[in-house]
Amino acid sequence: MRFPQALESLILEFMKYPGVGRKTAERYALYTINRMDDESVRDFATAVSSAKASVHGCRVCGHLTDQELCDICADPLREQDRILIVEVSKDAFSIEKSGNYRGLYHVLNGALSPINGIGPEELNLTALWPRIQDERVKEIIIATGSTQEGEATAMYLKRVVKDMDLLVTRIAYGVPVGANLEYADDATLAKAIENRRSF
Repeated sequence: MRFPQALESLILEFMKYPGVGRKTAERYALYTINRMDDESVRDFATAVSSAKASVHGCRVCGHLTDQELCDICADPLREQDRILIVEVSKDAFSIEKSGNYRGLYHVLNGALSPINGIGPEELNLTALWPRIQDERVKEIIIATGSTQEGEATAMYLKRVVKDMDLLVTRIAYGVPVGANLEYADDATLAKAIENRRSF
């Protein structure tokens, strides 16, 4: 038996989310149709539309915000002498939850992946270079994932900044090899930052 076309379209939209397969998408779609009242569906649609329209990258670091500057860049109490470089905003949110880091961030919005056509030009690097040339910055902490793409990105960054008067560190491998930061627990992330090493 086939789903009605509108329901099938909704299922296909839910399947666009990472980690959502056909069965989960069907469950989400059926729940939306059968269990959510009209007001809840409207609220959900409004929340999605509003978030998409108002959330964007911070003009300084690229982290997600609905203001010109993210909360971290706008906070004068953050340590200005170090910048922690992450692949995506989700990684910065995860590290913030650990409560162990008080410096600044820079979000690359991806990782190098030549096989997928992602080179340095596709990453948020143009905004990074002037930031690390600021004389207040003494350390950059590379917190890309331990995937092949994350490691390639870390090596690229290390190579580009090797002649600068900066301490370049890499987060320690408290994070499992092959995993993304978003799946690590708070204690693991805190230890990874605390035990970072020269790179």
